[in-house]
Amino acid sequence: MFAAKIENNVDKCMDNGCKKDTENSESKDEDIVNPWNVVTSSQTGIDYDKLIDRFGSSKIDEKLLERFERVIQRPVHHLLRRGIFFSHRDMHEILKRHEEGKLFYLYTGRGPSSSSLHIGHLIPFMFAKWLQETFDVPLIIQLSDDEKFYWKDISDEEAIELAIENVKDIIALGFDVEKTFIFTNFLYEGFSPRFYQRIARIIKCITLNQEKGIFGFGGGDCIGKLVYPAIQVVPSFSSTFPFIFDGRKDVPCLIPCAIDQDPFFRMVRDVAPRLGFCKPTLLHSRFFPALQGSQTKMSASNPNSAIFLTDTADQIEKKIKNYAFSGGGATKAEHKEKGGNCEIDVSFQYLRFFLEDDEKLEQIRKDYTSGELLTGDLKEELIKILQNIVAGHQERRKEITDDLLHQFMTPRKLKFKSQNKSDVV
Repeated sequence: MFAAKIENNVDKCMDNGCKKDTENSESKDEDIVNPWNVVTSSQTGIDYDKLIDRFGSSKIDEKLLERFERVIQRPVHHLLRRGIFFSHRDMHEILKRHEEGKLFYLYTGRGPSSSSLHIGHLIPFMFAKWLQETFDVPLIIQLSDDEKFYWKDISDEEAIELAIENVKDIIALGFDVEKTFIFTNFLYEGFSPRFYQRIARIIKCITLNQEKGIFGFGGGDCIGKLVYPAIQVVPSFSSTFPFIFDGRKDVPCLIPCAIDQDPFFRMVRDVAPRLGFCKPTLLHSRFFPALQGSQTKMSASNPNSAIFLTDTADQIEKKIKNYAFSGGGATKAEHKEKGGNCEIDVSFQYLRFFLEDDEKLEQIRKDYTSGELLTGDLKEELIKILQNIVAGHQERRKEITDDLLHQFMTPRKLKFKSQNKSDVV
């Protein structure tokens, strides 16, 4: 996967829309953004405006949100309204396609590194579910167990086990089995020949120097890492799934993902026209911060940095009270006098992700900023919300049977309106 420093000259991206660095300098204050680590020196988190400029994507502005609402004829998701999903590539084209009654599909994924998802992992899936229901389109979800096998010190069998447990967590979010196909790379029954054929076409278009420039690979990396980027992007071609799209290559996909995944798709957006395929569209989300603050992201390897979907109500309460970074005053008197800083307070930041009521969130912001609402009261508000979310998820997950798991993971035709059939290959 991708490893980059925002101000360092390592990202020699292939898409014409991405700006190249003008300097070859390093600073101790650089934001580090990669799939394994997200670190910034700023308490407010990553500088996302700089990241947009760095990656050459487009900001999701009010004009796009207004058009979004006109097309879907309803309010946009709160993750869009609040700028959690903040950047895009070609979203106007997808909206235009929907207006014209033409098909597109959704694709997102998960790299299984633990047996349970944490609440930060829910964000792309929550949003993908809303997109699927809003646009009534098929969804493909990839579990990259092979990627974790290449990058982590785990066996292939263990990677598969983690992936299956993660699939159960994903299903428990309530996806429609008739419109959703979930697969793991190691277990995918349709891997050969069409899946591998597409991978081979992608690989042939990319040089070793290009991969080194994009992903920072070195001579000590196993060759599986060099092949993996093509595996992650191949689901963005509709003809990869002939059992779903009847071999059509003219169906574009929309990918909701965290911004650190963008380099994969910049790569494939350059390759796609050469292969006669559609460029994928992307919606990028901000990172979900660790309990310790926005200077890093939640980590499955650090249980005290995250709220897991297996946590008990007591564990959630203790983690929030003991580890959630506070933007409040050092004392009650200081807080009353100066107020709290919502920009760095983790409890408030989590509420931005999970509290759907805009008016209530704004009132909490005003009360905490003025000092009227204490840090302990803010944490109590978050604790109740997360306890309800996790408890509900645990109950739904108990209902996931082996038969339902098999249904989601079986290659099959999905339900959608078939339109404009052409370009079958």
